[in-house]
Amino acid sequence: MNLEDNYGRKHDYLRISITDRCNLRCIYCMGEDGIKLLDHNDILTYEEITGFVEVLAPLGLRRLRITGGEPLVRKGVENLIGSLSKISGIEDIALTTNGELLGPMLDKLMDNGLKRVNISLDSLKPELYKRITRVGSLENVLKGINSALIKGLTPIKINVVLMAGINDGEIYDFLKLTLDDPIHVRFIEYMPLDGHDQMWSKRYLPLNAVKEKAAALGFRLNPEEGIVGNGTAETWRIHGAQGTIGFINPVSCHFCSSCTRLRLTADGKFKPCLYWQEEINIRGALKNPLTLQSLIKQGLSLKHEKHQMNTQTQGSEQGYVRSMAQIGG
Repeated sequence: MNLEDNYGRKHDYLRISITDRCNLRCIYCMGEDGIKLLDHNDILTYEEITGFVEVLAPLGLRRLRITGGEPLVRKGVENLIGSLSKISGIEDIALTTNGELLGPMLDKLMDNGLKRVNISLDSLKPELYKRITRVGSLENVLKGINSALIKGLTPIKINVVLMAGINDGEIYDFLKLTLDDPIHVRFIEYMPLDGHDQMWSKRYLPLNAVKEKAAALGFRLNPEEGIVGNGTAETWRIHGAQGTIGFINPVSCHFCSSCTRLRLTADGKFKPCLYWQEEINIRGALKNPLTLQSLIKQGLSLKHEKHQMNTQTQGSEQGYVRSMAQIGG
């Protein structure tokens, strides 16, 4: 058995959500009051997560990304990273975080095998950052980014969800981040996923807006290859810049044909696609590798050829209904 679906896509990348809890309340991720949280007993233990990866690694799994919620709010995350880094076949462990807690934790994360970090940051203006996150501190995030630069954790990627009428006036500021430092800014299209979110139709903005802004500013963009963890991003570099600019276009430009991602939710569901509802509960099979492999095979067989973000509107009965915080994005 290998991790191949019905369309010939071989999966070597697993996103692992370790918690549904988050210290922010971003407007596109959850409602102001947050979400109904899982009971502690319903969340996979670190031992269970490690056991799951130990079964998948011989089947071709090579890359891991730790997500949440906000993964750094869960105690001992560095120990999980340490355990995962010792599994034969695992070549890369990355972390997606909002950066609020990153600075003080960076040393022990890196000491335990963290290779890369993606930081979600949708505004460089303190007041707007607070509006988007509802409770966040931009200063803490910027300190975390600076610490990562100083300690040489590369590549450092900044994930920016572009929203019309909210942060599209900051395109220039984010482009500037790439000029003097090895920071890789990745603009992400606003996706119609969360059941609480009523903003998508008004706030969605195709990423061509970024290219048009760069051209208007006189920036010459050159195509770039070879950035570690490039994944689904279309990557460019402003001429002479230290960092790069990435475009992730899940709505306007399907990249489903090259998808190699699988997901494990914090409550033990194997999820083959971010968009579709299909999930396989694998928790009861974690002590039986053969049963677990059978469930993984079943999950892979359920993976659709492509999503329908660009043809269906928010609230579709076929599209995803749980919050992004509940599956790890």
